[in-house]
Amino acid sequence: MSELLLELFSEEIPSRMQKKAGEDLARLVTLGLKEAGLDFGEVRHFETPRRLCLTVDGIPKKSSDVREERKGPRIDAPEKALEGFLRSTGLTLEECEIHDDKKGQFYVAVIDREGRTAESIISEVVTNVVRNFPWPKSMRWGTSRLRWVRPLHSILCVFAGKPLKFIVDGVAADNKTQGHRFLGGREFAVKNFDEYASKLEKNKVILDPAKRAEIILKDAKALAKKKKLALVEDEGLLAEAAGLVEWPVVLMGTFDKAFLDVPSEVLIGTLKSHQKCFSVRKGKSLVNKFILVSNLETGDDGAEIIAGNERVIRARLSDAKFFWDNDLARPLDDLLPKLEEIVFHAKLGTVGERVKRLESLSGLIAKQIGADVTLTKEAAKYVKADLVSETVYEAPDMQGIAGRYLALAEGKDESVAAAIEEHYKPLGPTDAVPSEPVSMAVALAEKIDILTGFWAIDEKPTGSKDPFALRRAALGVIRIVLENGLRLPLKDLFKEARSEFFSEEKLVNDLLSFFADRLKVYLRDQGARHDLIDAVFSLGGQDDLLMIVKRVEALSTFLDTDDGVNLLAGIKRAENILRIEEKKDKTRYAAEVNEDLLKVAQEKALNKAIKSVSKKVTSLIKKEDFEGAMSELSKLRRPVDAFFDGVIVNDEAADVRKNRLALLAAIRGAALGIARFGKIEG
Repeated sequence: MSELLLELFSEEIPSRMQKKAGEDLARLVTLGLKEAGLDFGEVRHFETPRRLCLTVDGIPKKSSDVREERKGPRIDAPEKALEGFLRSTGLTLEECEIHDDKKGQFYVAVIDREGRTAESIISEVVTNVVRNFPWPKSMRWGTSRLRWVRPLHSILCVFAGKPLKFIVDGVAADNKTQGHRFLGGREFAVKNFDEYASKLEKNKVILDPAKRAEIILKDAKALAKKKKLALVEDEGLLAEAAGLVEWPVVLMGTFDKAFLDVPSEVLIGTLKSHQKCFSVRKGKSLVNKFILVSNLETGDDGAEIIAGNERVIRARLSDAKFFWDNDLARPLDDLLPKLEEIVFHAKLGTVGERVKRLESLSGLIAKQIGADVTLTKEAAKYVKADLVSETVYEAPDMQGIAGRYLALAEGKDESVAAAIEEHYKPLGPTDAVPSEPVSMAVALAEKIDILTGFWAIDEKPTGSKDPFALRRAALGVIRIVLENGLRLPLKDLFKEARSEFFSEEKLVNDLLSFFADRLKVYLRDQGARHDLIDAVFSLGGQDDLLMIVKRVEALSTFLDTDDGVNLLAGIKRAENILRIEEKKDKTRYAAEVNEDLLKVAQEKALNKAIKSVSKKVTSLIKKEDFEGAMSELSKLRRPVDAFFDGVIVNDEAADVRKNRLALLAAIRGAALGIARFGKIEG
């Protein structure tokens, strides 16, 4: 078993493409090896700005010999059929074997294929992978027909310690590579991965991106600590910085203190997006320092590099401060008319019109969840104002954040400012949800307005397509409601948000069904059973998410007990019998039991138990005591078991049969107070 070492060396690969490219290289090469019949062991891939590297262990010297048996026509088949078979196999009739089966004798071509050398397979696979590599963007250069993300200079391909020689559209493969563009020495040859990694490091290239990131983080923290400061950590920026350098050198620069008047998020974003630099802080406040990651060691300890970055950052921060100062000079009220000029959606009007809906809807929600209505409406009024600010125009990821700072600068209540920033939340499954009442009300209004609007114009998610992020909006409503323990009837809110459309119950139920699907996803991630959600939701009229979850939790706890499991079996048995007999009789049996027709002790006992339990279950559910309702329902277990053990439902007497089916309908009715047990698996 031998090792394959492959390196594709080019001009700089964009940082955002490197990880996916490394994964694609490993996937495509190993797939090619597998399809050619070569086994392999451990697979590792590494990326730097100028190279993709792959190493595959445990490859045999050749692929296995293959014997293929191809069944042909019967021996008495027409001559043309035989000729076609022989042509496809390359054999003569005498070289074929004759086998027997139930339908007679037929020819079989036995084709032995000798295994190919690993060298020939690898050369072929790598050539194919390079020519068809799935870069999101690629280019051709010079007269070459090859497309690559940037000009491809060389291919290093070593197998079992020896170079493989082949050419891919003018780029020759051998066992040579080179180190750092400026700090490395001459071209060097390698025999295996260990030698390759070692020589690269001697030539100022750290191959593993994780190791480069570790060095950057460690050195950046140490440099900040040396100045009695702390690094503002950012995983995304760290990964990007590691993809920009082969030999990371961490340096610190300075900018004018006057720029600290700009909101910290704007400063952090400017340093990150334009220069890929880290911010630093003292305590909770930013300071006028930044940390950059260079790809060079210099004799002046990076002084020229720092000075160059400071010049660029000074210009970028000057722009940011100019835009921010302009925004501060205008009241938020002056920005509102511009929202009327922005079309939210051709069929849903302008952003200004949307803001008016948010004011109304958030005020209604505020009443229901105990938030200050006046403050909530004020927050909703200004919630989109920063979309037309100069700061957000230049840095769109500042929307909400810029609005909060502008509101505070005008002296608005802190809860109003917080709601302006937080109304987009949660943006993802790991994002925190608003927890203050005003913020919750505005955030809920934002998402419900989006959902009802796109439902009204029939722009719903389809399959994997969700261009307006409606699934995220629904999940945001669910998380805000559940994580804050809110009671919120969704149907009323749908109708309030879009009364002209949601007067139709069909549209209301369709959107509610969408919420049910999102709730299933959310609860399944929390470990709940999807069938229990179905069982509760299918009762109809269930639009209080918090109560639905409490029902599901109580039902789950109940079904974990022996009484729950056995009663479930009994109820499902009753429902199955009813379904069959109702289909046969073309009717639906009501729970109208004639006690004069009850002849057997077991059916009398069951009828008595149902009457008692149903009344108590109804009372407990009204009190929202779902655990108590489940406990009460469990009292039906023994009477139900005894009924099925001692009573024949389909009695010969028609009136007795009908009465016993009514008794089963009473069982079904008692269970329906809690859930549709027929939808529960097991």
